Amino acid sequence: MNYRQGFQLGLKSYSRATSFMFRNKLGWYFIFPVLFNILLFIGGFWSVTTLSDGVITSINEWMNIEAWDFWGSGFVISLIKGFIWIVLRLLFFIIYAYIGGYIILIMLSPVFAFLSEKTEEIISGTTIPFNFQQFMRDILRGVLLAMRNLSVELFFTVLLFLLSFIPVVGYLTPVALFLVSAYFYGFSFLDYTFERRRFKIDVSIRFMRRNKGLAIGNGFVFSLVLLIPYIGVMLAGFISIVSVVAATLAAHEVIENNKSIA
Repeated sequence: MNYRQGFQLGLKSYSRATSFMFRNKLGWYFIFPVLFNILLFIGGFWSVTTLSDGVITSINEWMNIEAWDFWGSGFVISLIKGFIWIVLRLLFFIIYAYIGGYIILIMLSPVFAFLSEKTEEIISGTTIPFNFQQFMRDILRGVLLAMRNLSVELFFTVLLFLLSFIPVVGYLTPVALFLVSAYFYGFSFLDYTFERRRFKIDVSIRFMRRNKGLAIGNGFVFSLVLLIPYIGVMLAGFISIVSVVAATLAAHEVIENNKSIA
């Protein structure tokens, strides 16, 4: 399959996945992104509050701001504390906006592994016996692959950032970064099917390199949602559920049409 065909299959699988989920009563899986967002809110609020308190304590030990006693000192102290809280909050959002997609892949990997398996059971009409060891291998591989893809993507991000200083080439950098991101997200979603077929990671990597269009097409919507300011990561949790089903449908179709995939 060429790049265009793969890309079209990756995108087309999303519309199939949505109807497939509700037709087969898989919509309840959306409860997991809800729980994830609740944990994210609580964890993020606690982290920022704890860190800001620690920074304020360090500044107080250094400058003894709590002992300031001059006209308007209370306002100045409150201003410093508010500034620290806002800056740390912004840093949290900036960092999370970049790696949030991979945190979703890691935190929800048990859900993705189980959902992908259930999707393939429905497609094939064959019940896959639950194997706890295999299930744990699916989760571990999903986590390790997400970390591996994040590392490689960071490398390409730095490389593309350096290339962005070249005239004309710099204008293409944002598009290239988006496509790289979509490729690695799609890779992660598709790999759950390959792990179940006992494909080694190097086989999976070779397949993705030959089918970049499919990987980018599958990760395209997820990456696009992550670009939405403030609420992108929250919405991406829900999209990731659809992405896994879409990836399983697409991977199953490709594997069935090409038995010599490995």
